[in-house]
Amino acid sequence: MADGLTIPGVTDRYKTNDLVNSLMEVERIPLKREEEALEGYKKQQGAWRDVNQKMSTLRESVKNLYSFENPFNNKLASSSEENAVTVDAGREAEYGSFKIDVIQPATADRFLSADIDSDTKVKAGKYTFSAGEKKIEFNWKGGKLSDFVTALNRRGGETIKASLIGISANKKSLLIESLKTGAQNRLKFENEALDFAKEIKMVTAVKSEETKFSSRESSFFNAETKDTVVQNGMPQISKNSVKSDGKNITVPPRSGFGIKFPDKTGPSDTIEFNFSSQETEDITKEINSRSSEPVLPSPGEARLGGITIENNQSLTSLPKIPQQQKTVLEPIPSDSENLFFIKNADGTETAVGKEYFSENEDGTTKAAIKLSDFPGAQSLVVRNSSTGKNITVSVPESFDSSKNLGFAPVHAITTADDAKIKYEGITLTRPENDIDDVVPHITLHLHDKTEKTATVKIEPDKETAKDAIITFVGKYNQAVAEMTILSTNKPEVVTELDYLTDTEREAAMEKLGIFQGDFTLTNGKASLQRIVTSPYRSSEEAAITLLSQIGISTNASTGTGGYRASQMRGYLEVDEKKLDEAIENNLDSIKNLFGYDSDGDLIIDDGIALKMDKQLTSWVQSGGIISSKTSSLDTRIKASDSKISRLQTQLDQKEAELRRKYASMEGTLNSLEGQQSSLKNFANQNGSR
Repeated sequence: MADGLTIPGVTDRYKTNDLVNSLMEVERIPLKREEEALEGYKKQQGAWRDVNQKMSTLRESVKNLYSFENPFNNKLASSSEENAVTVDAGREAEYGSFKIDVIQPATADRFLSADIDSDTKVKAGKYTFSAGEKKIEFNWKGGKLSDFVTALNRRGGETIKASLIGISANKKSLLIESLKTGAQNRLKFENEALDFAKEIKMVTAVKSEETKFSSRESSFFNAETKDTVVQNGMPQISKNSVKSDGKNITVPPRSGFGIKFPDKTGPSDTIEFNFSSQETEDITKEINSRSSEPVLPSPGEARLGGITIENNQSLTSLPKIPQQQKTVLEPIPSDSENLFFIKNADGTETAVGKEYFSENEDGTTKAAIKLSDFPGAQSLVVRNSSTGKNITVSVPESFDSSKNLGFAPVHAITTADDAKIKYEGITLTRPENDIDDVVPHITLHLHDKTEKTATVKIEPDKETAKDAIITFVGKYNQAVAEMTILSTNKPEVVTELDYLTDTEREAAMEKLGIFQGDFTLTNGKASLQRIVTSPYRSSEEAAITLLSQIGISTNASTGTGGYRASQMRGYLEVDEKKLDEAIENNLDSIKNLFGYDSDGDLIIDDGIALKMDKQLTSWVQSGGIISSKTSSLDTRIKASDSKISRLQTQLDQKEAELRRKYASMEGTLNSLEGQQSSLKNFANQNGSR
C-alpha cells in the first residue's frame, strides 16, 4: 500500500512545485528585463526633472540680471538724520544728494479727558465724530464707558481711535485721537458726542475772536514794483489809485498796497479774505496811443489895460523821432499766484500759492492763509501787476483757527497740523508725513523735527548687484555640475563638488553617467560655456565686455599659472576683490554686459543674461528639449507598464497551466502506484495459499 495520503497539487511528494518554480524563473526573464528597463526610464525621467529644476533656477537668476527689476537700477537712499527723516528711492530716482530740514512733522488731533470714574456711564444718543471729510456716526443705546470705547473703535476704522488710560484703581482718562494728520483733518464732535466731550472736560466751549485789518487808505503802504519782464514806459505799481469803502478794497491795474497785521494777530492765526477780478480796458492801449514826439511849450501872451497880445509861435522846428525808437507796451495778464504776498520781518516777500485759495459759491475766491506756514510774517502785500484787470479784495480778518470750531481741547496731547519742511531752502507744507511729490521718485518719511539740516543721498545699491551676480555664478555652476554628472561616468566629477551633502553625493553617484551616450547635455553645456566666455560690446566706449574683466572666469581664484580638473569642466569662479572694484567703478558697464539694447528700440536684445535666458528657455519651456525628453519617457513608461502587465498575466496563466498539468501527472502516478500496490497485495495473497 502507499505510505500515507497524497493529494495532487497539495502535497509535493514528487517535488513538482520546485520544478514549476524553476520553469517559471526562465519564463520570468523577459518580465525582469522589462521591469529593469522601466526602472531605468523612471530614473532618466527623474534626472531630466533635476536638470529642469537646475536650469529653471538658473533662468530665474539670469532674468533678474537684465529685466526691468534688475539690481543695477536699485537705489539706496540714506539720511544723515534718520531719527527725523528716512527716505525710500524708486528705481528711476537720480543719483545725488539734497538738503532737507524738518521744521515739524504732520500731527493729528489727540485729545485727553480729565480723570473720570471707571464706572462712568455714557448716556444714550446720536454720537458723531469726524476727522476732515470722514465722519463716524452711530446711535448709542447707553451703557458702560468701556463698551462705548469698543463701539467707537469698531466703527472708527482708519479715521478715529479711542482708548482708556488707567489713572488709578478707580479713575481713568479717555483718549480720542484722529488717525489722519494735517490741519484739514481736525477732530470734531457733534450732537451728543460734543456734550459728552464737554462733560468729561475733553473740550471746552470757546468763541473764535476775529480781528479785522485796517480799512483806512492812510494805513496802506506802497507795494514795490516787481515785474517779471520790465517794459520801459510801463507805470510803476502805486497805492494812489487804491480805494477802500470800509468793506472792500479796489485795486485798479498797476496798483497795489501793503497792510500790516493787527497787533493781536499771532503766528498761529489764519488770515482770511475774499477776492475777485473784473475786466477793464487795458491801460496799455491809452499809453501806446500817446504821441512820443517832443512838443514846444505855448509862446504865452501879454495883457495891459484890458488889451491881450499873444506871442507868435517859435519858428524853430523840433526833429522827428524815428519810428523804431517808440516803445510799444505789451499787456500784462492777471496772475492769482503773483497777486498776494506775505512780507517778512527781513523785508523779503513770499508768494501766497494757490493751495491757500478755494472757490466760493458766488464766484469769488476765498483766501485762507495760515501764518504758521510763513515764519516771520509781518504784513500782507497786494500787487495787481496786470494792465487790464481790477481786483476787489474784502478787508482781511485774522483769527485763531484752533478756536474756530466752537470748542477747544482742554488736554491736547497734539493738535492737527501740516508737516513743514524746508527743501533746498524752500519751505513746503504737506498734510501727511509720507511725502512723495517733492523729489521725483523719492518718498520722504518724516518722524521728528531735525536738530540740524539732514543730507539725503541717493546711491547705487552695489551690495544687491554683487549678490545677484554671485547668485548667478552659483546657479550656473550647479546647472553645469548636474549636466556633467549625468553625461560623464567619472566618480571624480561628484567627489570634487565639496558643497554636496552626503545624501546629495550618494544620489549623484546613483545617476552618474546616466546619459553618457546622449550628446544633448554635452552640447547644451557647451552652449552655456560659449555664452559666458563670449565678448559683449554694448558701445564703442564700453569699458567691460567680458565676464573675466569683472573677476568671473574658470580660473579667477588661481590665475593662469595653476590648473585644476574642475576648471576644465567649465565651472566659474569669482575674484571678489576684482568684482568689487568693477562694481565700484563701472556699474553701468556691468549692467550692459548682462543685457543691453543694441539697436535703439528700447528693448534689451543682447548680453550674457539675455542670451542665456533664451538658451535656457529652449530647454525648460513647454514643448522644449526637456519637455520632449520627459514626454518620450512618459510614452516608454506607459508602454513598459502595459508590457509588464501583459507579461505578468501571461506568466500567471503559464504557471497555472503548469501546476494543473503537474497536478494531473501526480494524480496519474498516484493511481498507477495504487494499482501497483493492489497487484502486489493480490500476488501476496495467492502465494500464501
